[in-house]
Amino acid sequence: MSEPLDELAALPPPAPPPIGGALEAELSHLEPAAMRRPLRQLAVLVGASLVYGAGLVFVLTTRQDLRELPIGWLAGVALGWLFGFLVPSYVALMPRPGAVTPRWQLAAIAAVVASVGFVSLGLAVHPAGPSSSSYGVERFGHGHTCLELGLATALVPVVIGAIFLRGALPIGSRWIAAALGAGGGCLGGLVLHLYCHIADGLHVGLIHGGVVVVAALLSAAIVPRTTNVR
Repeated sequence: MSEPLDELAALPPPAPPPIGGALEAELSHLEPAAMRRPLRQLAVLVGASLVYGAGLVFVLTTRQDLRELPIGWLAGVALGWLFGFLVPSYVALMPRPGAVTPRWQLAAIAAVVASVGFVSLGLAVHPAGPSSSSYGVERFGHGHTCLELGLATALVPVVIGAIFLRGALPIGSRWIAAALGAGGGCLGGLVLHLYCHIADGLHVGLIHGGVVVVAALLSAAIVPRTTNVR
């Protein structure tokens, strides 16, 4: 009884079916996939985004109360917005040495700190000059223009980052996307800081700072759908 089975086991496996001419032609043209270069990608994102933001400020002109405000506050908050753009962008794109994917835990921390920090800063510190304006509670809704401008500014770094991260986010993609959006929102906040002369706390905190929150949420909702290759 075992002899036929032994004979079958000794037979060579059947040859696989031919793959076909079309598939063979496609396989012959395959090339190695290009590796990510995170540092170069970060430099491109930062450079293009800063040029875009500077262009917006040039077109819109700077705020009319610029010379009336404390120079220390102007410079310090501008640096804060700049670092708020750079740090989340860095953790969203740069993996740890020897790794491929970015660190989603650091991205989560960066997104939350930037969102909470700039809303709180705007609510607490908002100096005004004689040429400054105030919306207050009554006209708070008029600030939607600044929100739209801030989000339009954030769009460029978010889109560039999403292109660079395509296929590189197997885990933690929403937090990494949120950090990318928070960084873009901080760039929008920097543009608004230099352009908008509305100086009441509700506007500066909830609209200028709110750009970071909204950009982070929108990016977390949308970007993973474009970066996860199926």
